[in-house]
Amino acid sequence: MPEEAPSLLVFGAHPDDCDATAGGLAALYARRGWRVRFVSMTNGDAGHHLQGGAVLARRRAAEARAAARVIGIEYQVLDNHDGELLPTLDRRREVIGIIREFRPSLILVPRPNDYHPDHRYTSVLVQDAAYMVTVPNVRAMADHLRVNPVIMYVSDRFQKPYPFSPDVVIDIGEVVEQKFRMIACHESQFFEWLPYNGGYQQEVPEDPKQRVDWLRRRMEPRLRADADRFRDLLIARYGQDRGSQVRYAEAFEACEYGSALTPELQRQLFPF
Repeated sequence: MPEEAPSLLVFGAHPDDCDATAGGLAALYARRGWRVRFVSMTNGDAGHHLQGGAVLARRRAAEARAAARVIGIEYQVLDNHDGELLPTLDRRREVIGIIREFRPSLILVPRPNDYHPDHRYTSVLVQDAAYMVTVPNVRAMADHLRVNPVIMYVSDRFQKPYPFSPDVVIDIGEVVEQKFRMIACHESQFFEWLPYNGGYQQEVPEDPKQRVDWLRRRMEPRLRADADRFRDLLIARYGQDRGSQVRYAEAFEACEYGSALTPELQRQLFPF
């Protein structure tokens, strides 16, 4: 594994999570013509201070489709309520079905340590599905996988019970503009809900172009964070000259519930 070109399946809890954590890797995959799908486990229908329900869910699905068009990937938004995701058998079966249908080489998912219950349970659901995707009599009408995919966690800053410890850090400088454009497609979040929730709503410009410029300035430290945090791993991967100059990076930690990330698989899945 992988016998053919690698494929990437990213699970997030909400219709902007995958873009923020793995948009760079997704863009690098898409550039090579490799299959990529983002999956939002909820429809995002609670993530706003003025809108909600079906109106917001449809708006966020449209934002996800716009983000997908930036790099030419699939974006699947599941119709589960925002803020109410639970690791039930029904949701586990849903995740198993998605993995079996897509047949990914690499799955990305949040770690189970997180402030938001939807993030935590997205992680638990993928972990619970990991081995089960290879068991024929679980969801027997969907063809099982013969080999467990590689599963990796996306980067975060939570420290307890243990901090994020990456196994792979990649330079995304050549596609960072695409990642930013994907993020900016989620207008309901980055120009409305998150500023309101974070108490900086008054900073958001009214003019659309000024808004984009404002978001770019605000996102810059976040987009650079992993390159600064994991500089030693970038130097180990790319050498002193290039590694010390990388400005934008994404980092991933292997999950023990998937296939082992062997050196050969790492070369195949991250040939960048």
